[in-house]
Amino acid sequence: SSITLSVNGEQRQSANIDDMTWSVPEIIAELSRFFELKPGDLIFTGTPSGVGALQPGDQVHAAIEAVGALSFGIGGSQQL
Repeated sequence: SSITLSVNGEQRQSANIDDMTWSVPEIIAELSRFFELKPGDLIFTGTPSGVGALQPGDQVHAAIEAVGALSFGIGGSQQL
């Protein structure tokens, strides 16, 4: 399965899950020893090449083949 990330419609990252250091089941099993995982939880595992800064207003789309996709916008900074 492939993992992709696009910013404002431009693909920035693309990788294969098989290239990860640990398999997805191994990651879930290890995290489950310490945390109760629930539907909707996100697990961030690091990043393939293509890292770049995001700016307020950017639209991000991440997808994992055969799993699903997530899209969100980057908001501006707020002063307290």
